[in-house]
Amino acid sequence: MRTVMYSMGMSLDGYIVGPDGGIDWSVPSDEVFQHSIDEIKGVDVHLMGRRLYETMLYWEQPERQASFTAAEHEWASLWNPLPKVVFSRTLATVEGNARLATDGLAQEIERLRNEPGDGDIGIGGATLATQAANLGLIDEYRIMIHPVLVGGGIPLFANDRRQVDLDLLDSRRFDSGVMFLHYRVNSSS
Repeated sequence: MRTVMYSMGMSLDGYIVGPDGGIDWSVPSDEVFQHSIDEIKGVDVHLMGRRLYETMLYWEQPERQASFTAAEHEWASLWNPLPKVVFSRTLATVEGNARLATDGLAQEIERLRNEPGDGDIGIGGATLATQAANLGLIDEYRIMIHPVLVGGGIPLFANDRRQVDLDLLDSRRFDSGVMFLHYRVNSSS
């Protein structure tokens, strides 16, 4: 059965977006960006909310791609064909290789878990990930902790009151000071 993994960058104080709505503090170094490229290679489908979907449209705009670095071209070549499922109450249509979710989160994940494939089911966006976590649907957490305190904004998890024990699978410190932590949900929690 396919693994559902939540991969996201956050500030040391736990936010994915700062109080001004900015994410400029999370611009990855070359080695962190390469890590993201390597990680996306293991994903078969990506679930996201509207805000993340709209943010990620950046990668699908050919006029921007003319100025991409080699690594950015590699990322776009992996991201653009990747099937995406967008959860939104306001979007009527989506672009690229995306579709709007037709069922609830649990039903979509159950269907995707049972489809053939070896790659992960990625999930992104704090609101959607919190919903998935509250339903016990996330198997792994892959978090990039950036060495900055932003003082507020959108938290990695919004008030998730359920305790979940995790087992550390991997960690890595990048030269930029970013820390990568990879956890699997402890099956006994």
